[in-house]
Amino acid sequence: MIALPPPPWGFFLDLDGTLIELAETPGGVRTPAGLPALLEQLRARSAGAVALVSGRPIAELDALLGGVRFPAAGLHGLERRTEAGVVVRVAASPPVVEPVWDELAAEIGRHPGLFAERKSVAFAIHYRQAPALAGYAHRLARGACARLGPGYRVQAGKRVVELRPVGADKGDAIRAFLDEPPFRGRTPVFIGDDRTDEPGFLAVEGLGGVSIKVGPGPSRAHWRLTDAAAVRGWLLTGHPAPRRSRRRTRGAR
Repeated sequence: MIALPPPPWGFFLDLDGTLIELAETPGGVRTPAGLPALLEQLRARSAGAVALVSGRPIAELDALLGGVRFPAAGLHGLERRTEAGVVVRVAASPPVVEPVWDELAAEIGRHPGLFAERKSVAFAIHYRQAPALAGYAHRLARGACARLGPGYRVQAGKRVVELRPVGADKGDAIRAFLDEPPFRGRTPVFIGDDRTDEPGFLAVEGLGGVSIKVGPGPSRAHWRLTDAAAVRGWLLTGHPAPRRSRRRTRGAR
């Protein structure tokens, strides 16, 4: 029997690559049949302690789940909706964002396979369809970040590089949820699949919780599940059980 910390658990779940299979573009993802019902069942079993923690805006999370609303952290923690429905936003969009975004989108539009995504106060360059342009995409992001100033940072993910305001991350969002009902007093379980989830893994480990990395790759997470289908199966039935992570990297981001 796997030695996970005992319940009661509070669940914090990334979406893309964790609950839903990745697609070539963010708009190309398809919500698996039954996912909203699965999450509702999990919410009932855990006395409401289920939250989504994603790089997407909260409005997109709601749309992907057919309008079913959960406590949620969007934009990697820059916005957060509590169980009571109160939305807290960490950062506002400074005036310099619009011209930088316009220049960046125009430059990306000249390169087939690159895709620019605006995410409220943040934006992303996707290169899943053009992996050979990864270095170029990261150089574009670093240049744009320099123009935006010290209030912004570059965040790398799975064949995507993002520009987002400094001020919060997924770990901060999880800690904030744990100070509120229905999460208060529960052991946190966070499941994610890429480098943007590492602050969340670090946060739950520091609180004696369960960190689960989805798929291959270096991570500080203690446990592994193979893919999104395995995550859905474990949340629904407890099978397949997470396995101990064999490869842990302190410097994972």
